[in-house]
Amino acid sequence: MALSQMATELLLASAVFCLVLWVVRAWQPRVPKGLKSPPGPRGWPLLGNVLTLGKNPHLALSRLSQRYGDVLQIHIGSTPVLVLSGLDTVRQALVRQGEDFKGRPDLYSFTLITNGQSMSFSPDSGPVWAARRRLAQSALKSFSIASDPGSLSSCYLEEHVSKEAEALLSRLQEQMAEVGHFDPYNQVLLSVANVIGAMCFGQHFPQSNEEMLSLIKSSSDFVETASSGNPVDFFPILQYMPNPALQRFKAFNQKLVQFLQKIVQEHYQDFDEVSPGCWW
Repeated sequence: MALSQMATELLLASAVFCLVLWVVRAWQPRVPKGLKSPPGPRGWPLLGNVLTLGKNPHLALSRLSQRYGDVLQIHIGSTPVLVLSGLDTVRQALVRQGEDFKGRPDLYSFTLITNGQSMSFSPDSGPVWAARRRLAQSALKSFSIASDPGSLSSCYLEEHVSKEAEALLSRLQEQMAEVGHFDPYNQVLLSVANVIGAMCFGQHFPQSNEEMLSLIKSSSDFVETASSGNPVDFFPILQYMPNPALQRFKAFNQKLVQFLQKIVQEHYQDFDEVSPGCWW
């Protein structure tokens, strides 16, 4: 009995020691030798400056910039976050030094988007990423310049947008005639998806496509997580706890990848060198 109690106490002491060691190491500044961290407020262990930000982080950051300057550092959890304030400072970083600041943070939620291969969310900014970016820019530029000789539109993009706008108005009028009211959210999303589909795959997604409609209806799960910041990115321990919002986010990205892979495989099967019908 005494031996069992001693083993339990030893195990508990070891767990406490590991936790303290993790907190200390996580809180140590990870700054390359010869450099120093930007100024900023001190935060609490594990929480960082979350309590300082409160319910109105934009106001809190504005007050902090008045105290520490246009370049400051805060911590969300144990993750350091650089905050830029002021038009000149932001322009310096994003325009004049755009190449130096083009990278993305290596966040856990970003690894779930298209299996970590997203051009917008991937932390990779190396040669392969740059080549894909140039290819995408070239395709989008062609789509916004080239036009069908038999069309009155100035380019293919205008032609697709015009047709989809007419289709959207028709769908809204039908709903008004049937029930007298409508929620435009899903209909507008469908129109945007159709334009994107035309640009990327050379075809509109039919309204009867259940996979597409399902993705549109669950797209709010993606927006909720990607736009507002996910706590799991700053508190890694949350990865191992019940998290319904994160599970919905994972499910959405899995369905999106499967949907895109299916369309790409269909293009491989009916590819026509004379009329590719694909813009990428």
